[in-house]
Amino acid sequence: MSSQPHIVLSWVVRRTRLPLLSLRCVDCGSESATTGEGRFRVNANGKLLDVWLLVRCVSCDRTSKLTVHERAPVRSLDPAELHGYRVNDPELVASRLLDPLLARRNRFALDWTGAWRLDTPPARLDEAWPVQVDVLFEDPVPVRPDRLIAHGLGLSRNEVLRRIKGDIPLRRTTNAGFTFTVMAGD
Repeated sequence: MSSQPHIVLSWVVRRTRLPLLSLRCVDCGSESATTGEGRFRVNANGKLLDVWLLVRCVSCDRTSKLTVHERAPVRSLDPAELHGYRVNDPELVASRLLDPLLARRNRFALDWTGAWRLDTPPARLDEAWPVQVDVLFEDPVPVRPDRLIAHGLGLSRNEVLRRIKGDIPLRRTTNAGFTFTVMAGD
């Protein structure tokens, strides 16, 4: 058996919907909020703009605002970005929601439960070993590599730890692409 992989597969982690926000509601105390359809509120005060992303509590439906820009000069914003805020562009909503600076400034975390999927090509893993797999992330979905690999290969996590070779820490959460090699089972 050679040490070079016989098969190279590409896996892609994709977002299926926007993640929920772990954000405490001031009315009911719930810890979960959503952006719904994704709406911005833009308020002008002279030549200064305030831009907020509106979020809704999943329990009591209360609307709250996440600060995107505060007292920003109108000329400091890209005209295309400003237009996106005014028309509630879904891609702009997603990019702002996934921005770690916005999360830190507004003190929320993203809950990715049920908001992503792993796309794997059909492959016959019983013929050629070892198999190299490249994992790409389209969005910064935090996931533990051992759980992702177990899900993708249909193996137990113990079996994954035994059969996987790579330079990635399998039990630490990541949201960046990585490569691993699956060795033949005994």
